[in-house]
Amino acid sequence: MNEAFVPIYLDNNATTRTDPCVLQAMLPFFTERFGNASSTHAFGSEIAGAVGKARRSLQNLLGAAHDHEIVFTSGGTESNNAAILSALTTKQGRDEIVTTSVEHSAILTLVEQLATRGIKTHVIPVDSRGRLDVEAFRWALGPRTAIASVMWANNETGTIFPVEFLAGLARAAGALFHTDAVQVIGREPIDLKDSAIDMLSLSAHKLHGPKGIGALYLRQGTKFRPLIWGGAQERRRRGGTENIPGIIGLGKAAELAAERLEPERVRIGALRDRLEQAILHNCRCMALGDVSNRLPNTANIAFEDLEGEAIIHHLNRAGIAASLGSACSSCSMDPSHVLRAMNVPARSLRGAVRFSLSHETTVEEVDQVVRVLSGIVANLRAMSREHPNPTSKSPRCTS
Repeated sequence: MNEAFVPIYLDNNATTRTDPCVLQAMLPFFTERFGNASSTHAFGSEIAGAVGKARRSLQNLLGAAHDHEIVFTSGGTESNNAAILSALTTKQGRDEIVTTSVEHSAILTLVEQLATRGIKTHVIPVDSRGRLDVEAFRWALGPRTAIASVMWANNETGTIFPVEFLAGLARAAGALFHTDAVQVIGREPIDLKDSAIDMLSLSAHKLHGPKGIGALYLRQGTKFRPLIWGGAQERRRRGGTENIPGIIGLGKAAELAAERLEPERVRIGALRDRLEQAILHNCRCMALGDVSNRLPNTANIAFEDLEGEAIIHHLNRAGIAASLGSACSSCSMDPSHVLRAMNVPARSLRGAVRFSLSHETTVEEVDQVVRVLSGIVANLRAMSREHPNPTSKSPRCTS
């Protein structure tokens, strides 16, 4: 890392720094308040009370009607799997799934596996701005649809989908509706009690909480079959001794996110626009996604005739963390499935770089990134002119 620069972190869609206040809230539950929430003695009842407080904090952030609609899990992937597999079991006579071409691998890999068991999946396309074909979604719903699962916002482009409207369509068709809201929680206001959403997945480490803890929102009255069987924890909906420090951390992160949401989303959106507009002005590139309807913290920029991996490499050497538009899972040379689904032009397809900000991002950091990036792109273009047909290398896997 170049010591001339203070490290700058702009990869918050991958993970966020655990807030120091979250850490402080968690620490006593490793040593001083170590009881099992299921125990009937004072050590246990104290912990049960703390878990209840965390559940209510998350309920408040989600706008859920009841605190018991929150089921703590290990994270977004478990919640996604639990939602879909439960629907296929509880919706008798229904064995089809409707989802999108740009979902996270936690959804797409699962439905690929289910296809080998005879489960039919309707994969709805998006347009060049990453917007869902709503009419195709509507027509895919039918009497055999068990569940429709649509992400609330895309992790690569930030494009926001009309999930509340889509949930209404699914309900009218007699199907359950689930949304992977991992990228939205703490970044956009939501109110689940006034929606038709039946299930929602989230992960603490995307909102400055700890890793290894998340939740599944399960609307009251929704039939549910557990993914993990065991004891009576989580009202018998998720077996296993609770990750108490993680739950406390998620609760505190939810509390902080609720306090910061409105003022910070405006400030972060302005910083994102400052970053993006400067990059578009200085470099030959294009902004990807629905720029009029996306997360306030996300900018995905495709640099024409350049390799995103090379840009990421040089940014990293300068102490700046960003990520490829492609979060590859196989170390293949295939571009991101999201960008391919959007039909991004071939000259820009491999040049995508995602910048994702947080409430910790500053104006000074944004301006520094612009200065450094402009030099990197200019140098890479100069090298490209000298060596017009460089040997491509397979991109490294990222998460």
